[in-house]
Amino acid sequence: LALNPWDVVLCISGTIISCENAIVVVVIFYTPAFRAPMFLLIGSLATADLLAGLGLILHFAFVYFIPSEAVSLLTVGLLVTSFTASVCSLLTITIDRYLSLYNALTYYSERTVTRTYIMLILTWGASICYGLLPVMGWNCLKEPSACSIVKPLTKNHLVILSVSFFTVFAVMLQLYVQICRIVCRHAHQIAVQRHFLASSHYVTTRKGIATLAVILGTFASCWLPFAVYGLLGDYSYPALYTYATLLPATYNSMLNPVIYAFRNQEIQKVLWAVCCGCFSSALPFRSRSPSDV
Repeated sequence: LALNPWDVVLCISGTIISCENAIVVVVIFYTPAFRAPMFLLIGSLATADLLAGLGLILHFAFVYFIPSEAVSLLTVGLLVTSFTASVCSLLTITIDRYLSLYNALTYYSERTVTRTYIMLILTWGASICYGLLPVMGWNCLKEPSACSIVKPLTKNHLVILSVSFFTVFAVMLQLYVQICRIVCRHAHQIAVQRHFLASSHYVTTRKGIATLAVILGTFASCWLPFAVYGLLGDYSYPALYTYATLLPATYNSMLNPVIYAFRNQEIQKVLWAVCCGCFSSALPFRSRSPSDV
């Protein structure tokens, strides 16, 4: 096959994604202090994005060096599983943030740990099921007219994935609106109790809203083009359109470590300790709520 520049860009993107998220996974896995629910969810997100990056690399390698329909199904299944798990992990993090504010007094309890494991099981169970569909026979290899914009996924399969994304995005939007209301209310109460100036309350509220806007804006700008095109596009359309919408979707996995992991002060401490050669698994940590992550 002639080398497609878009495939090269996706492979480079996958390499960067893999390196970034591998750092997060290693830090969380080898630091005993990172066993709180919020870090487990961040670890789940990083694992999903790591697999997505590896999937992009393997897809490039197999397409150009070991072309095979069976291998193609496996790599596409891996990509579907990993990207689905990434999007669902973002939803679980949002749910965890909301509950940490809504049920602040009971958040640090065994119920939260149990709920976290249940969300992780549901996330990865649904993602694996989605990813196994092409491998189990739901593909368009024998019927090209049933193909979607992403071969060998069928049009119906991609429609289900796109509708699932819009559902997740709608739930996240609603939860973040509620989070914003809670944060604004708490900031106002603290300002009144401590006799802060109105400008201080305004700055705190604006900072919280800006953070939520960055989170939702990044997620939407990365995934919405591909989700919309997945619903409206057809297999007969030029492949350029698919690459142009799929590439921004991969950027979400590239930005997730920056937004959800590297901004966290506890993870920053461990990274700085590792860079200085003074890593210790017993580093002191300040308890933080997921809403601070």
